[in-house]
Amino acid sequence: MRDQPWGVSPFVDAEPDLAHHGDAEASAGLVDLAVNVRRAPLPTWLAAPIAATLTDLARYPDVAPARAAVAARHRRHPDEVLLTAGAAEGFVLIAQALRGVRRPVVVHPQFTEPEAALRAAGHTVERVLLDQADGFRLDESLVPADADLVMIGNPTNPTSVLHPARTIAALARPGRVLVVDEAFADTTGGADTGEPESLAERRDLPGLLVLRSLTKTWGLAGLRIGYLLGDATLLSRLAAVQPLWAVSTPALAAAEACATPVAVQAERAIAAELAADRDHLVARLSDLPGVRVAGRPASAFVLLRLPDATRVRAALRDRGWAVRRGDTFPGLGPDWLRVAVRDQDTTDAFIAVLREIMEA
Repeated sequence: MRDQPWGVSPFVDAEPDLAHHGDAEASAGLVDLAVNVRRAPLPTWLAAPIAATLTDLARYPDVAPARAAVAARHRRHPDEVLLTAGAAEGFVLIAQALRGVRRPVVVHPQFTEPEAALRAAGHTVERVLLDQADGFRLDESLVPADADLVMIGNPTNPTSVLHPARTIAALARPGRVLVVDEAFADTTGGADTGEPESLAERRDLPGLLVLRSLTKTWGLAGLRIGYLLGDATLLSRLAAVQPLWAVSTPALAAAEACATPVAVQAERAIAAELAADRDHLVARLSDLPGVRVAGRPASAFVLLRLPDATRVRAALRDRGWAVRRGDTFPGLGPDWLRVAVRDQDTTDAFIAVLREIMEA
């Protein structure tokens, strides 16, 4: 085994459970704070195009209109867009298409599917573990110089940390594929600021792949729609291992609708409202003795550390609340929980129950 730089560990076949996701905790009848998907009725401009496709499902999907719309949104050429059946498919395509990489690195804590997909494809994965004492901020010096595949989330799930675009861009270099998971990028910023640290429109960075999801803000997790942005030649390698007609006609209609100026404006309004609700949640959590919120949350969820979190999570379930356990994320442990941002009334009710449990 090669010597590992500080902050990097080789993948070992032990804990944590990379296949565990928040939906396993959101049982029927519980208030769901475990899944980071917004729950709201679909606006007419999105629901109507999806519904309209249901009368024409005998036809095979045509990706061209949706790909052109997504490309226009991000100021790219259509060849620089690859539509996928949710963001998770993107990780699988990367892992399968790039089997020739020698030293893949995943920056943790983050969404576990990138590492799980790499492992399933036979890769030996190294982990860069960010420091909780530093607010889980990215230190690019921890990434091995010879890593030829680097994967990182921004904002990162589960920490909710938004890394500066310049810091992530510094990881790009010839001979390396840099994958930036921006599944929650549309939850950042606000009505006037847009997505302040997104690399989606950057065409100058070698080997950059930006992964996006439309399932979070618009509540389309069951429809499965996402996309990759990057160099056309690199995307063609991924497309070569993608199944035919991988993205359904209803999902393509959703992608096209979500790329319109109306959709972008709505996203930014939702992000601004989310920021107020997140600030309220963080303030209420900060009032609880022994609870520490990680970093500077910037997305639709908050990571917190508290004593006896395993007992607290079980007690919350008994009281009707589902939160996400943290010990399945590399770099965390059983004293971490992830909580989705909801409206302020829901937050107040949750804090009241959490306080009672912690004081019991």
